[in-house]
Amino acid sequence: MINQDYIIKNETGLHTRPANRFIKTAKQFDCNITLKKGEKEANAKSMVKVMKMGIVKGDTIAITCDGEDEQEAMAGIIELLNSLEE
Repeated sequence: MINQDYIIKNETGLHTRPANRFIKTAKQFDCNITLKKGEKEANAKSMVKVMKMGIVKGDTIAITCDGEDEQEAMAGIIELLNSLEE
């Protein structure tokens, strides 16, 4: 299991389009991926659960990847988050 905190830099946070890209990326990996913001926690592969978190610019989220491809998953997710511009 690996964990990493990430500060959202995208102007619109993880709203519809960026969240859709995020979830598509997360679903490429077999490991469990969890997001946490404050007391809220969600499966990173669930659009509804990610959207309910209300992640906006400036929020710090904790990303946890647990499973066989956890290193690759974390790298892919961080790369995607760094590339979001919407």
